[in-house]
Amino acid sequence: MSDDLTTGLRQLAESGQRLPTASGADIRRLAQSRRRHRRTAAAVAGTAAAVAVTLTLVLNLGGPDAGRTSTPAAGRTSAPPAPRQTRTAISSPTQRAAADVTVNLSARYLVAGGRKLPITSGLAKTPTPTGRMTVTSMTDVKVMGDGVVVGGATGGYKLPWVIGLRAQDGATTFLAAIPNGTKAPGKYDTTSGWIGLRLSDAKWLYGRLRIGAVVDIVRTTAAEPAPGGTPTFPGSAPVVTPSSTVSGW
Repeated sequence: MSDDLTTGLRQLAESGQRLPTASGADIRRLAQSRRRHRRTAAAVAGTAAAVAVTLTLVLNLGGPDAGRTSTPAAGRTSAPPAPRQTRTAISSPTQRAAADVTVNLSARYLVAGGRKLPITSGLAKTPTPTGRMTVTSMTDVKVMGDGVVVGGATGGYKLPWVIGLRAQDGATTFLAAIPNGTKAPGKYDTTSGWIGLRLSDAKWLYGRLRIGAVVDIVRTTAAEPAPGGTPTFPGSAPVVTPSSTVSGW
């Protein structure tokens, strides 16, 4: 064995026999300090883990946008709210109410309640007024004075089922039955401006209408002159001194 090796082994053996420089108390204090450091580090790690778990739960419950506040871009100012638009109601024209009765003077009929009734009306020199009218009176028998033409004859007559009509402009006329007149309605005109119906038709219409009912009277052609030999109506008793006369309606 070489001298160098022998010297090295001797030095190694001597170094292993040396006593530690620190005392036993110091070694125990050092060990305790190291244990405290390990416990502190473990506690800190546990606390950090708990905080991380709590934060994760809060974020998940609040959603991805929870806790965020929008920050306006630098240099931008919020635009003022747009003015509220106001809508102006557009009034639609008032729809005209349907009439209860429509009278066609040119065709010589009226329509009411789904029925078409023949009529006779005013002559060319005494035309029946047209337009929208309203029922203003109803009398089952009325005495008409002089000037009221019934079947071409002028005089005071009792007319049954008389329905008075008035327009907004003040024009007046009436509907009534022509006594014993069965030929004129639907065929030719014979009156002084009022509208005549057959007795049964006038009675039916009288029972259907009420005060305030609306009657539209139209004419598409000019009134015709009196036909030759216009018949009178016998049996329509003239009234010499009527108790109630009508010069107008």
